Parts: sequence; C-alpha cells; structure tokens
Amino acid sequence: MAFAVVAHYRCAPADAAEVRAALLTAREATRAEPANLAYDVHAVADEPGAFLLYERYTDRAGFDVHKAAAHFEDVIVKTVWPLLTDRSVTFAEVL
Repeated sequence: MAFAVVAHYRCAPADAAEVRAALLTAREATRAEPANLAYDVHAVADEPGAFLLYERYTDRAGFDVHKAAAHFEDVIVKTVWPLLTDRSVTFAEVL
C-alpha cells in the first residue's frame, strides 16, 4: 500500500529563500529514489516562510529508505530543520 507524508514547515521570513532552495534540492534528489512516487514542495500562500510538502512512496519501507539517504541528512536534517520555527508531519496510508 502506498505511503504518504504531509509536512508543514515554518521558518522566519528572512530564512525562507534558503529553506526554499534546500527543499527544491531535496525534491530533485528524492524524485530519483526508486520508491518515490511524488515529492511536491509548496510555498503557503499569504504566509511568508511557510511550506507544505506532499510526499508519496510505494510503501513505508520506501519512506524509511528515503530517511536513510545521504541527501536527506545533508539537506533536510542539517540545512532545513535548524532553520525551522515549527514543523509538523502527518503519515498516511493511501487508500
């Protein structure tokens, strides 16, 4: 069963350009993963510094492989997360 991730990220407006660039880098690397079905990055309208990510993988194991990837550590964990003021993530099974 396909596995989806919806993440809401917020950063200071001054950090938005850096977070945006990093998320777009992560998007390209993630889309090349065999288990990735979708990785869409959105800037939330009328909320500077807010982003919405929608990710879909073939299954939970595919997402676990994604989290173990070097690009996830380098771009998301080391670059994006330290700049965030708020982060929430929802995991779901695609029906």
